[in-house]
Amino acid sequence: MIEIKAVRKSFGAIEVIRGINLTIERGEVLCLIGASGSGKSTLLQCINSLEPIQGGQIVVDGIDVHGKSTDLNKLRQKLGIVFQQYNAFPHLTALENVALAPRVVKKMPRAQALELAREHLDYVGLGARADLRPAKLSGGQQQRLAIARALAMKPDYMLFDEVTSALDPELVGEVLDTMRNLKATGMTMIVVTHDIAFARESGDRVAFFDRGTLCEVGPAKQVINEPREERTRQFLQRVLN
Repeated sequence: MIEIKAVRKSFGAIEVIRGINLTIERGEVLCLIGASGSGKSTLLQCINSLEPIQGGQIVVDGIDVHGKSTDLNKLRQKLGIVFQQYNAFPHLTALENVALAPRVVKKMPRAQALELAREHLDYVGLGARADLRPAKLSGGQQQRLAIARALAMKPDYMLFDEVTSALDPELVGEVLDTMRNLKATGMTMIVVTHDIAFARESGDRVAFFDRGTLCEVGPAKQVINEPREERTRQFLQRVLN
């Protein structure tokens, strides 16, 4: 599991995460919702140790993420992360992009890495586009490429940071379908999203963030349909209306 214990994070004098406690169980899909700047994306980066924390502790499968002796390269193999921006290498084909990390990080032989990459491109529906470079792919296809690239490292957990927010509306569905398929395999997922319908239908739990605090967390349909906190209610009314 992932345990977040009294975590605090600041950028200079600005505290963006204020003592958050949260546990994510194996096999769970947790959706993080809230206004921009509420700390959701920063928390994902803290979980993956892309950002340091100023207080508290984050533990992944018993490993202290920010411990001085923690092997971050080994830890990050447990944690796949997909961002808003696709960040594919433009000079490599889709197949080469997905095969790169297994070859470099896991020292996998080239032929084996390419076979693995093809399997993951097939999984996200890009098998027919394996030999294309990213510039020849649509935004939705590039985002699915990013998911395939993360999955190729065989992570135990997947972190998604607003992966559909930069896409044209007609491309959002194909990415969300890929995430739904991933949920069906039992993958543990933490999803930062502005798509309330996806959070309600595909999340096991929803956590509402407000100004760096965890305002409310509970079963997805309960939090979205019948929020207990007034601040959650106000946010959802504004977003849904």
